[in-house]
Amino acid sequence: MNELVLTLGWLGIYAPMALGAAASAIGCSIAGMASIGAMTETEGGYGRFVGVSAFPSTMVIYGIVIMFTLNRDVTPENAGGLFGIGILSGIALMYCGIWQGRACAAAINATKEKPEIFGLSLAPAAIIEGFGVFAFVFALVISAGIS
Repeated sequence: MNELVLTLGWLGIYAPMALGAAASAIGCSIAGMASIGAMTETEGGYGRFVGVSAFPSTMVIYGIVIMFTLNRDVTPENAGGLFGIGILSGIALMYCGIWQGRACAAAINATKEKPEIFGLSLAPAAIIEGFGVFAFVFALVISAGIS
């Protein structure tokens, strides 16, 4: 039983990075596919389409920082906290990255039809980024209480 507890603690340390990486990959691919489609239908502005498709990449950065913050010796006393913070923040980052990719794809699709709304169309993606930041800050603050 003790080995299972320790294993879950180690899983909690590395989960934010792994789930953040998956989130970034999925989100960037969703937005990237929209970007490629928009490039075939427009005569310019390709750089901004590619730039927007990279927005979800921040989730892996948050996950890496959380992983380093949680990285410590795993004991039966701290394993539960490491697991809870790591898994829950990782799931939050994954959810944010995927939906941010979808919001970026919508912004790209709207911009190809009406270029003047480019900046405003990014507001939903920015709001979703804010939720990722909330999860990130929560994990950093709460991890300070783990021995």
